[in-house]
Amino acid sequence: MNRFTGGFLVLALLTVGAYSAALDGPINFFKLYDNPEAHVSLKGKETTADRTASHGYPSEHHHITTEDGYILGVFRIPYSHKLQNQNEKRPIVLLQHGLTSCSDAWILQGPNDGLPYMLADAGYDVWMGNARGTSYSRNHTTLSTENPIFWQFSWHEIAIYDITAIIDYALRTENGQGQDAIHYVGHSQGTTVYFALMSTIPAYNYKIKTAHLFAPVAIMKNLSSPLVRYLGPYLGHRNAYSILFGSQEFLPHNEFVMALFFNICQPDIMWRPVCEGAMKSLYSGGRVNMTAMPEAMATHPAGCSTDQMLHYLQEQQSGYFRQYDHGTKKNLQVYGSEEPPEYPVELINSLAHLWYADSDDLAAVEDVLQIANRMPNAVLHHMEDPEWNHGDFALNWEVRKYVNEPVIAIMEEYEIEYSRT
Repeated sequence: MNRFTGGFLVLALLTVGAYSAALDGPINFFKLYDNPEAHVSLKGKETTADRTASHGYPSEHHHITTEDGYILGVFRIPYSHKLQNQNEKRPIVLLQHGLTSCSDAWILQGPNDGLPYMLADAGYDVWMGNARGTSYSRNHTTLSTENPIFWQFSWHEIAIYDITAIIDYALRTENGQGQDAIHYVGHSQGTTVYFALMSTIPAYNYKIKTAHLFAPVAIMKNLSSPLVRYLGPYLGHRNAYSILFGSQEFLPHNEFVMALFFNICQPDIMWRPVCEGAMKSLYSGGRVNMTAMPEAMATHPAGCSTDQMLHYLQEQQSGYFRQYDHGTKKNLQVYGSEEPPEYPVELINSLAHLWYADSDDLAAVEDVLQIANRMPNAVLHHMEDPEWNHGDFALNWEVRKYVNEPVIAIMEEYEIEYSRT
């Protein structure tokens, strides 16, 4: 969770407190703010495909149906217009976003520094996933987003249903190049779902060439985030608070809020200086690419289920990396035990590079080292900058030099070695 997510979460909790006495059960209380008379149209909002195409890259928008019926919007840069390499072998890379984020996060840095563009120009077939419930993945074969059942998922379901569906679809859509594995890059929740998937369905380890996990989040015992530590005792256990807050849509498409950010922060909008000024006051010190921040505000938060947040808070409270805690009665039905089972990360034998930092308040060094020590094929990359934090993996103005270029070099080394075998 970033600063914006934290602020929205506090607002959400205050709303719950104000209305809890009148509630018989969970409702989507954010709709209380969704005044249809105040709507500002979002027509014309650019998608990830529109943004990549505006820089000359070929862009595709795919719709992938998961085993449990969710329809995911996934974007692809199949090749580089600079290389004109559409008829050459192009190794597949999947990029997976963090909590409340979406595929737009990967392209915020622009064509010179953004990882998708750099990968495409290095000869890769680039896919950008969007988890269920985000702005690009709000469809289902039978359920409406108005149905509470739509929102009954955590990042466990994203792992075993969404990521598997995207990997398999990308491998089927690679123009007959005979590939049976991909490279994977995840940030924050994008790392959590990797850990969950590869330990729950170990066969998928063999569909991975290299994995690059930025700010890896699994064990959360030592994190320093004040917001998470404050909320953990209230929402990190099965109780009245978590039941009230659970299985709802979390602030993705409150149209007034989203339209406000969109219309202030889009390029060529008269209020753009207001957005830029706000970003400069929030992110001082020259660490963040300020050109990217208005685009971030125009596209985020991209939505999620409150169950994803509850699952993280449960991890922080328990000190373990384990499946969702439904409470004793349902745990016995689902897992056959009173407590949810731990993820057996010892089964993750794919080549996983963990990129971590001292100042990351959500992925503490001790927790990263603990999970890495249990993985047979983990490679650690410690960020030398002592101030590097959770968001720097996405928005630091030197991310090309310190993250993107090294990641591509590792992939290239793998591809060269693989071609020799």
